[in-house]
Amino acid sequence: MSEYVAGNRLTLLRNGEQYFPALVEAIDAATREIHLETYIFADDETGSLIADALVRAAMRGVAVRVLLDGFGARDFAPRFRQLLQESGAQVLVFRPAISPWTLSRRRLRRLHRKIACMDGAVAFVGGINVIDDYDTPNQTPPRYDYAVRIEGPLVERVQEAAERLWALTAWANLRKRWGGLGTARSHAGGRRANRRTFPENQRAALRLRDNVRHRRDIEEAYLSLIAAARREIVIANSYFFPGRRFRRALTAAAARGVRVVLLLQGRVEYVLLHYASRALYGSLLDAGVEIHEYHRSFLHAKVAVFDRRYASVGSSNIDPFSLLLAREANVFVDDTRFAGDLHASLCEAMDAGAQRVPPRQWKQKPLWLRMRIWLAYAIARLFIALAGVERYH
Repeated sequence: MSEYVAGNRLTLLRNGEQYFPALVEAIDAATREIHLETYIFADDETGSLIADALVRAAMRGVAVRVLLDGFGARDFAPRFRQLLQESGAQVLVFRPAISPWTLSRRRLRRLHRKIACMDGAVAFVGGINVIDDYDTPNQTPPRYDYAVRIEGPLVERVQEAAERLWALTAWANLRKRWGGLGTARSHAGGRRANRRTFPENQRAALRLRDNVRHRRDIEEAYLSLIAAARREIVIANSYFFPGRRFRRALTAAAARGVRVVLLLQGRVEYVLLHYASRALYGSLLDAGVEIHEYHRSFLHAKVAVFDRRYASVGSSNIDPFSLLLAREANVFVDDTRFAGDLHASLCEAMDAGAQRVPPRQWKQKPLWLRMRIWLAYAIARLFIALAGVERYH
């Protein structure tokens, strides 16, 4: 893969327990500008924690810009909006007021990425929404997810991506340029001053998915690393419903002797997707792919490790919503230490909270369950076709 940037310091953050304190610390340290993008911004203890930190930053003169998805954050608390706006922070909504009763591509093109950037000096990319990850009814908390804290040259690319989408959303919402952008550009010199390298010298690339220039960038990055793997592939993904190309890449890797391990959601969250995705198990298991279902809590992770050298952490699921419709952001890392840390964390999760799916027992599922699975698969295929992405499978 090209466009890897060297000289970074990358810190793997597991769950909100590690992510939110690091995020608040970075917000409190900011002196010039903050960009925060999230799909969900919940009205709970964690939402209050982050909102209060953003308000503090705005009140001390930091340019604060919060970009929320119009569907995921449709219940964004009015009190948060009022506090942020009164403090001088700016809040925009990506694709607001779209009817939930349509399967049009426009409705499904959501802002699903989770990005934060402060002063062009530190950034966060991952899959963790602003929500209390201990609020997991009928499960053992916390919600299982990852993010990565970035220092170094890659931060500038994250900052540019955040500024670009802010400007696009402002134009779409207001049909004019947003006045705050001039302030952001005035800080460009300061960001260049923050452009420093770190002795860790970790190489990483930012991969975005949008509906213009980067439609398949994240998927192609995955496929490239799967094709290049020689020993092991470990993928943890909460909503796993890959298309034909992705499935063939995994089975081809297993056929050439690569150990392919999938850590997937075991608990029922969305009934249709839960059963539809299991229609794919048979061919993957027959090809020698290992499938482990995570039952301990809500699996929200979207990460992968290839040959314990390359890793990916981000917001993109391996399903048609993420790979073909939503705006997503993943960081791909070329560093054995970072990949090793993520690999060890995934192995720990599998040992403590997952069960391996036995290939033979899978084929002996009762008829009623197999019928439910294939019916769900047919309905999911129909929805994909109605959304205009029928060639996905």
